[in-house]
Amino acid sequence: MNDCIFCKIIAGEIPSEKVYEDEEIVIFKDIAPVAKIHLLCVPKEHYAYLTELNQARVSRLGRALRKIASLRDALGLSEGYRLVINQGENAGQSVHHLHIHILGGETLPWGN
Repeated sequence: MNDCIFCKIIAGEIPSEKVYEDEEIVIFKDIAPVAKIHLLCVPKEHYAYLTELNQARVSRLGRALRKIASLRDALGLSEGYRLVINQGENAGQSVHHLHIHILGGETLPWGN
């Protein structure tokens, strides 16, 4: 997608502080962190919503979740972490490319 900031990061057109990348996902530091550790796991395929999942995307999303879990210690999340997927404007989704917020590195409050 031409105007998607995450697609531009994936393509290397916009710099990011990547901590992991493979053929399906990239994980990089959020530029406006809300926790001591705030990373974004972004599928390389552009789609915005969970309602757009097909079987192939479900499988890739499952692999992304397993990869996050396998990187837990390397990412500094051994004491626990939170995964968040915002869906739609009311939920705070500001970039319409599906992504998983990975939050941790401290005790996280619940709620707003």
